[in-house]
Amino acid sequence: MTNIQNDYWENHWQNPKYRNISFDQAITIAKTRVPGEVVKAELDYDDGVLLYEIDIRTDEGLKYEIKVDAVTGQITKLKLD
Repeated sequence: MTNIQNDYWENHWQNPKYRNISFDQAITIAKTRVPGEVVKAELDYDDGVLLYEIDIRTDEGLKYEIKVDAVTGQITKLKLD
């Protein structure tokens, strides 16, 4: 990798050094609030905040979107999708 590529990754928002919470931890946090099957989980950068966006389908068939702050682990949004 060239220095330019290294510098790009070093400062890129997806670099793990900018997160305190892993995907697995974020999923555990989300499932604590909404038990069910995770149907989607992704890392997102929204309005200057690094978030995990996790979609969970409950046993009743309802789908929820939960956003977990990737730094603090706080749930910032929970909505019925």
